[in-house]
Amino acid sequence: MTPARQPYRNRIELFQGTLDMLILQTLQRGPMHGYGIAQALRVRSAEILQVETGSLYPALHRLERRGWVASEWGQTEQNQRAKFYRMTAAGRRQLAQERAKWETMTTAIAGILDPAVES
Repeated sequence: MTPARQPYRNRIELFQGTLDMLILQTLQRGPMHGYGIAQALRVRSAEILQVETGSLYPALHRLERRGWVASEWGQTEQNQRAKFYRMTAAGRRQLAQERAKWETMTTAIAGILDPAVES
């Protein structure tokens, strides 16, 4: 395996729609710029989830089109211009729905994977 491909050796693919839920969950803490969202996801996942900009920004734009996040330009801590995203009321409702679906799905998968839970 070439060294350039090494970082992708343990890559974990997210289920369809999971990134949207994770972004909304991250924005519950308050407005953030894209880099801050990516860093928060990386840190809060113990370095397992590293969202690339090629996935993050299309997801943010999709969430904005759906009305689940809003954005405005502002200044970062380093005094650089950046677009800050915040969750809307519709985004909070969507997050609640997505979390409920996620809990149902993970419970179902756990029931299949756990051999102690036999019917």
